[in-house]
Amino acid sequence: MFMQRKRLKGIVGSVVISSLLLTTGFSAASEKSTVAAQDKKYEKKENVTSIQLLDQGKWAQDTYGAIQDLINEYGAKSSKYKIEKKPYAIFDWDNTSIMNDTEEALFFYQIDHLKFDLTPEEFYTVLKTNIPEGPFSKDYKNSSGELVTLEAITNDLKRDYEYLYHHYKGLKGSQSLDAIRATDYFQDFKVKLYFLYKAIGDTYSTDISYPWVLYLFSNMSVEEVQQLAETSNDLNLGAGISEEKLTSPQPLHGDAGVVSVSHINGLRLAPEISNLMHTFQNNGIDVYVVSASMEEVVEVFASNPKYGYNLPEENVFGMRLKKEAGNIKPVYEENYPFTAGHGKPETIINEISSKKGGYGPIFVAGDSNTDYEMLTEFKDTKLRLIINRVSGGKIGELSKLAASRMGKNNAKYVLQGRNENTGLWIPTEYTIKLGTNEKVLLANH
Repeated sequence: MFMQRKRLKGIVGSVVISSLLLTTGFSAASEKSTVAAQDKKYEKKENVTSIQLLDQGKWAQDTYGAIQDLINEYGAKSSKYKIEKKPYAIFDWDNTSIMNDTEEALFFYQIDHLKFDLTPEEFYTVLKTNIPEGPFSKDYKNSSGELVTLEAITNDLKRDYEYLYHHYKGLKGSQSLDAIRATDYFQDFKVKLYFLYKAIGDTYSTDISYPWVLYLFSNMSVEEVQQLAETSNDLNLGAGISEEKLTSPQPLHGDAGVVSVSHINGLRLAPEISNLMHTFQNNGIDVYVVSASMEEVVEVFASNPKYGYNLPEENVFGMRLKKEAGNIKPVYEENYPFTAGHGKPETIINEISSKKGGYGPIFVAGDSNTDYEMLTEFKDTKLRLIINRVSGGKIGELSKLAASRMGKNNAKYVLQGRNENTGLWIPTEYTIKLGTNEKVLLANH
């Protein structure tokens, strides 16, 4: 179904995005003219046969040079290249290959449009699946300063969902979505479900928190989820990048009380990453995605031609849920890693490296602490790209390493900055955080 839809949408989508592609360097004519110009401009000390060069785009200069050097040294035109030992590159997806998080955007779209296929009893069960009882971390309190517990907030959400289930015409009721959205029940449901998502993510390990949000797809088919993902992508690509603060209504304070939570709106393509993927492939370097989002959701973005990345579906790896009779179940697939943290290199070893003779990726790109292990654990990796979100923790330490080598040769880690207000890259290692206009290189500096 998805492949058929892709082919049909590819025909229509190519017309719609053709003007965009002309400005972002994706069109064949643009690539040829860019390569011709850069082939004269970009000179190496050694005599390298002309190959497709990476578009300069909005790359930080040193980062661009390091990646082009990698392609020159290990790509198909290099004397080191061996077709029987084809090099490959690994990319994280959310906040690396795009701006913001496709899974999180889809979750909020699912809430905002009440796209669920669960009875109230099933919904309540899914909410509590694999989540420990008791309070969340100290940051998750209600307006009275009390810690919010799993029991309290799921009781409120069960009450809200029962009302929505029996009144919204998209479920078992008769009221329109606009009418339902005007109710306190909807507002309470929206805020508290997103609050629960954030609380789980900040309280528990990724093997608990990351699969949980996917369980809300239960009883849907993969095709239904992918259609939702495509609709959500399109809506969020057209939305402004902004942070929205939400507060639940006082009249339905319930067991959890009144809670507040912030949400980031909007998604953006990263044309420089798309061009890098194409350049790698055209230079004999395979490209794979390993994401902590649901595999089928990332496939929509990475493989549908209208978004411009054009990766084969089989080159995309992410979280996987069990399916029965074609429908998704709230159970993680057995004997398959959680694709975050140590699970990312485990996935690379099991699904990619083992089929290539055991060697690791030549290049890895990521943005967060959940990418740290795949950025550091492969001895074959020559270059690591960090999309600079000015983060602390383990990824912050790698960012410091990258910053210490700026302007020097033979960097192992490189940074790339962006403007989070627009969702677009800027040609520097520094990043402008959302809501500010200052360029910042490292956290706490």
